[in-house]
Amino acid sequence: MELYKNQSLKIYNTLSGEKETFTPIHDGNIGMYVCGPTVYSNVHLGNVRTFMSFDVIFRYLLHLDYKVRYVRNITDAGHLTDDGDIDNDRFVKQSRLEKLEPMEIVQKYSVDFHKVLDSFNFLPPTIEPTATGHILEQIELTQKLIDLGFAYESNGSVYFDVFAYNQKGLNYGELSNRNIDELFANTRDLDGQSEKKNPQDFALWKKASPEHIMKWISPWGEGFPGWHLECTAMSTKYLGEQFDIHGGGMDLKFPHHECEIAQGKGCNGVEPVKYWMHANMLTMNGARMSKSTGNYILPQELISGENDFFEKPFHPSVVRFNFLQAHYRSVLDISNEAMLASEKGFQRLMEALKTLSAISNQQSAESGKQKAESDFNLNSWKEKCYDALNDDFNSPILISHLFEAVSFIFKLKDGKETISAEDLEELKTLMNAFVFDVLGLQNIEENNNAKLDQTLQVLIELRNQARKAKNFELSDQIRDKLLAEGIELKDGRDGTSYVLN
Repeated sequence: MELYKNQSLKIYNTLSGEKETFTPIHDGNIGMYVCGPTVYSNVHLGNVRTFMSFDVIFRYLLHLDYKVRYVRNITDAGHLTDDGDIDNDRFVKQSRLEKLEPMEIVQKYSVDFHKVLDSFNFLPPTIEPTATGHILEQIELTQKLIDLGFAYESNGSVYFDVFAYNQKGLNYGELSNRNIDELFANTRDLDGQSEKKNPQDFALWKKASPEHIMKWISPWGEGFPGWHLECTAMSTKYLGEQFDIHGGGMDLKFPHHECEIAQGKGCNGVEPVKYWMHANMLTMNGARMSKSTGNYILPQELISGENDFFEKPFHPSVVRFNFLQAHYRSVLDISNEAMLASEKGFQRLMEALKTLSAISNQQSAESGKQKAESDFNLNSWKEKCYDALNDDFNSPILISHLFEAVSFIFKLKDGKETISAEDLEELKTLMNAFVFDVLGLQNIEENNNAKLDQTLQVLIELRNQARKAKNFELSDQIRDKLLAEGIELKDGRDGTSYVLN
């Protein structure tokens, strides 16, 4: 039987402002859309955090045995910083800066995006459509909104008519809790000062100037799509007029997602999305990351160590572990100290998994109290882990429960606890599922840990020689120095081993 039938998942829905019991539109099948990158520059660390949040959500839904169609778009055209000046098209600006064709810019930064996400062990989406690959769908959508009275053409551009939309009681502003009617009351005197009827109206299609490179033929002349249009066109094409989950960064709630709702409801007469999910921002050293202030770092700079903020490189899995120690709806701050602490925690978790895999059924049954019963309440622990994930994908609470198991595993190895053979096998299965399948962490011991192991074996041998020579001062010095660095030596019948604390 599918696992989801025994689990009650709750998701915080931004639209309602409450946690709601998740019930997919089609039983056993989920449609999920996440706003992807605008590929005019390198993907930044805040983007990585957002996409990582939805990667874990995707992974957990798969773990529950749902069939998930995960669509994440690539914005490669028509990204205006506002609806007024076409010179603010980010692709055009970057192509001029780098002296490249706009599609060269797109290719360059699309490759960078995928390389970065691969390094962090992201699962690929089911479908990854591009804005330029769906120009026809966007033109058709624009025409439909005009025909239904929700949009109008003005000087070769087409705008969504927010006033007409609200006149029909459809409530533009429902996602971000904005009172648009008040804005209308305060700005009506500005009518006629631009080609828009009202300042709140947003572009569906923009007329292109003669020098504009990225442009397409439309019923309204040569132009390009507005930024908000592509997500409605692509999400409805691949997921239908109404689908289960729409995700993105908190910064997209208004206006982007608000516009998507308006476009979807205007065209199809139904709420396009059942559950709206938003990931919160990433800060560094207690401040917002910004190129202008210099408080800024690219993902590859954190991984390579080539930066002025962190004292050493950090493996992508360590960064991932750090990110997942905060709930996706919480602001996460990274710092050198936080990353070092995460690295220690990650190493301890990996060491525990290595230890667990080496414990045999026979060892577990014969150790400690010489019984095949469990001191560890596996069912209770398992329930707590699932409860954490079912509570709006609470990864930090899950991680805290994983470390309860870590503590037990080391005690089990030392013969201080017992576990039945059946529970041992299930614990191995669950730990691997939660750590690797759901959280998406990777065991990275092969390189750095291999060198560490070789070094420690040399120190252990030196310590053993010192003990044989009754040089206990040197022996204790080696042990204490290693302990100060978070490496605990354990003397047993089979020799000396070590544990990373």
